[in-house]
Amino acid sequence: MTTALVLAAHGAARAETGHAGTPIGHSLPVWSVLPFVGILLSIALFPLFAPHFWHRHYPKVTAFWGVILAVPFLAAYHGRGVDALLHTYLLEYIPFIILLWALFTVAGGIHLKGSLNGTPRLNTLLLAIGTAIASWMGTTGAAMILIRTILRANKWRKHKAHVIVFFIFLVANIGGSLTPLGDPPLFLGFLVGVPFFWTMKLIPHMLLVAVPLLAIFFVMDSHYYKKEEAAPKTTEKTPLKIEGAHNLLFLAGIVGAVLVSGMWRPGSATILGVHEEIQNLSRDGVLVLLGLASLLTTKKATRAGNEFTWGPIREVAILFAGIFTTIVPALAILKAGENGALGAVMRTIETPAHYFWLTGSLSSFLDNAPSYLTFLSSALGRFFPDLPVLQGVHGLIADKSAYLEGISLGAVFFGANTYIGNAPNFMVKSIAEEAGVRMPSFFGYMFKYSIPILLPLFFLVTLVFF
Repeated sequence: MTTALVLAAHGAARAETGHAGTPIGHSLPVWSVLPFVGILLSIALFPLFAPHFWHRHYPKVTAFWGVILAVPFLAAYHGRGVDALLHTYLLEYIPFIILLWALFTVAGGIHLKGSLNGTPRLNTLLLAIGTAIASWMGTTGAAMILIRTILRANKWRKHKAHVIVFFIFLVANIGGSLTPLGDPPLFLGFLVGVPFFWTMKLIPHMLLVAVPLLAIFFVMDSHYYKKEEAAPKTTEKTPLKIEGAHNLLFLAGIVGAVLVSGMWRPGSATILGVHEEIQNLSRDGVLVLLGLASLLTTKKATRAGNEFTWGPIREVAILFAGIFTTIVPALAILKAGENGALGAVMRTIETPAHYFWLTGSLSSFLDNAPSYLTFLSSALGRFFPDLPVLQGVHGLIADKSAYLEGISLGAVFFGANTYIGNAPNFMVKSIAEEAGVRMPSFFGYMFKYSIPILLPLFFLVTLVFF
């Protein structure tokens, strides 16, 4: 799972309406998203042009953009602004970080020991395995389990940044498109009435992207592998062995807790004026306990073998605190639909291909769960305006399924376009850099990899299916 935000989607919508009854997004101007653009450009440019400054001061830069947004936003909207920010943190950011922390902690206690040589065949096999399991344990879970293994296998290699990039493409994104457990947008669809196994019909779409990606990766990795010096020789091969295997049970507990929280409805409570569902609070409590249990029951030597540190999760927590603050106006404008500052754009969306590309384009830079919800609501309003949500979703599946396919695939696939398109992307990047891999910059990732490799495949999906 990328984030636990989806479980609070309806509560967040209530926050935007606020006490006055008019959604904030109806009155926000387009320029209110400038702090969000500012933090994105900071993440993209500072590591490129001032890496030492960024490494030492990125928390301060993040706080700066958060304050630039929060002060005028609160001054303009007073209580409604406070409600919106509180909802963002209590219902979205805190559950998001708890889930990532739990997955990061538990997966960091699973150490695959043994002789692994990062050949093109082995790397391709590991990527294929990660792609296959991502829909069943979530893209974040699959990524956190396998990233350290693939880093160790390729530790001796000079050319390996491309391995991590394709890992982000496949394991952290594309592989999560087949079940609601794979990625938060699909889980959100499950909560509003999309049958659990409906997304399995997206297998042909996923294979049309995943298989060429694996083939391209194998060719590219073979090219770079020929440039490497000879692999280090070991006197004896160590058989594969999993240390900390009991953490797999904790991982299953995390997946189970998230799934149960989407179906169990025990009631609600109010915290600081924010409406909280008890199942979500219970889920977060269980996730914290599972993470602590992993820390207490896993040998320090096992985590040391994984080169486990808290640096990556700390960086993600700080940067996404700023992103979640500055993203509030952007999401509010989107949720306002045709009544917001982007109303002219929203009125042009007509075909399944439009939904695929617009949902995807926004999911490349914004949270893909709200993007999914926004365009699902748009499709329901267009085709089934007078039906309850559940009936509308079933009508969409029966008569207009291509629209739901476009929304679902756009939200999941396009998250691979940038480092911030999906939470595990940035965490994988951070873990790889901590392990000494020189990852491409924010724009380097886009212009060298995602734009020339992913976008043609997404056009192919459009031609074949939409």
